[in-house]
Amino acid sequence: MTSIARIGGAMAAMCIATVSYADTPVLRASVLQFGTVNWELDTILHHELDAENGFSLEVQGVAGSSAAQIAFQGGETDMIVSDWLWVARQRAAGRDYVFIPYSKAVGGVMVPGDSPAQDLSDLAGERIGIAGGPLDKSWLILQAYAEKNYGMDLIAETEQVFGAPPLIFGTAMSGDLGAAINFWHFAAKMEAGGMRTLLNVSDASIDLGLDPETPLLGYVVTGEFMNEHPEVVAGLAAASRAAKDLLASDDAEWDRLRPKMNADTDEQFAALVAGFRAGIPADRPIDEDAAGRMLELMYELGGEDLLGEATTLPSGTFYNVGG
Repeated sequence: MTSIARIGGAMAAMCIATVSYADTPVLRASVLQFGTVNWELDTILHHELDAENGFSLEVQGVAGSSAAQIAFQGGETDMIVSDWLWVARQRAAGRDYVFIPYSKAVGGVMVPGDSPAQDLSDLAGERIGIAGGPLDKSWLILQAYAEKNYGMDLIAETEQVFGAPPLIFGTAMSGDLGAAINFWHFAAKMEAGGMRTLLNVSDASIDLGLDPETPLLGYVVTGEFMNEHPEVVAGLAAASRAAKDLLASDDAEWDRLRPKMNADTDEQFAALVAGFRAGIPADRPIDEDAAGRMLELMYELGGEDLLGEATTLPSGTFYNVGG
């Protein structure tokens, strides 16, 4: 082959690669810069599971969930992470958003290791730190549980301290709280640091007739994007599941991710891995009847402040993976 032919062949291959790359649809994701979802997204990118499933994932870190929602509502990003109750609220308000399951992980009520408390009724008079604010879903579920089982008004009978998850974590670990309710990954680190679980939110949910297998967190896209790029949404669901399968079984994958996990000790690292794995939802459609029951309870507890006009589960809320 002549040098001209070789150059021509190389240029042709470059053009084919460029066209192929240009034709690959891009999915822009805006997520919390240090959120646990980054572990899954990093796994997708590291193993090129996006390309394997027909799209190119671009991840942009943001400082808070409000920033992600603003970018999403303004069309500056294609996907964010939120809970499906927020999606239901948006759909009830006329916004065509769709929820793709990501995680069923929830936290619980944590108390100091030497606390004498044996159940929620023992927290009467205590200061409880709560991440997420008065309408935090876990806090609402625990209120319903306390009323049902102990006739206890958690709001009236305890002092609540609301704050960002890292603040609640630090305050609880310093011993300044009688109990704390935090996101699952902070709860895992608290347990690794010597605190203990008084009550899991999943156990409280079961007691209230709810299904703890209903994934609370997920990827959110618009219906317009899903209709225009159905192959990308299907590819995202497939890439997410492939990453979960790796993270569920491959310890070496976690060793690779460890520098990104903010785990200060081996105990924290082990707790975070176990917590993530426990939160992996089943690869099957969401039970919409169970989700509807949860929404109705959340509306009863949080009302319009939490759910707006979503008094029942809006049709089309879920992209049913595996369905």
